[in-house]
Amino acid sequence: MNYEQLIPVMRTLAIEAGRKIMEIYNSDDFDVKLKSDDSPVTVADEAADAIIAAGLTKAFPDVMLVTEEQAESHKAKGDTFLIVDPLDGTKEFINRRGDFTVNIAYVEKGVPQRGVVYAPARDRMFFTQADGQAVEETGAFDLDTIGALKEINVSEADNTALMIVASKSHRDQATEDYINKYSVKDSKSAGSSLKFCLVATGEADIYPRVGRTMEWDTAAGHAVLLGAGGQVVRFDDHSPLVYGKEDFANPFFIAYAPTVQLKKA
Repeated sequence: MNYEQLIPVMRTLAIEAGRKIMEIYNSDDFDVKLKSDDSPVTVADEAADAIIAAGLTKAFPDVMLVTEEQAESHKAKGDTFLIVDPLDGTKEFINRRGDFTVNIAYVEKGVPQRGVVYAPARDRMFFTQADGQAVEETGAFDLDTIGALKEINVSEADNTALMIVASKSHRDQATEDYINKYSVKDSKSAGSSLKFCLVATGEADIYPRVGRTMEWDTAAGHAVLLGAGGQVVRFDDHSPLVYGKEDFANPFFIAYAPTVQLKKA
């Protein structure tokens, strides 16, 4: 993959999808349907998916594409592919809470190598540059011109006073039990893949996920965190979280700055 070509395409498509999502988000009303797994989907999910899928297919016709909204037609056919969640945090979107993101990533040999996470309602954009370094862009998010960039890096964690981030919609007792193994200075909740990005910027030290996720939920945020010096490991044995699983389902995991002294599950 030519990363110099890939990154601008992913960034532009994320912004285009984000604009369409915000157009629907700011409308008076929008329809909500249930998918076969009882998870919600809106016209915004579908419109963003169409924009991104068309753009990626045109730019990279020979690369396998996996998207959440077309998941039922997908079967894992290898460990190298583009993967998309056009609107992560649909519940946040429906409830107009703002913590939703557009996610596009490129996975190679089971590892998310490059990715973009765009939170249009929060005016935050994170992506990995061609060299792999994670950055946050600020400015107008112009389609053709990249705004001011700031390199982002994980924290030097103080293990006596950790900053924890956890899911806003899926924070349960199992999550609380694991968090309680640490000395915590503060704990915050956030929706969607923004949690990875908060660890990537050093705004949090660790994000444990004791709950169901799919590869498209995590790949872009995972790539951004790797590009900021962070890691994502399985919850059970602390081995790296890998991609290209047959059903695209993730095990429980922990995303963290490497200076955090991980506790056993």
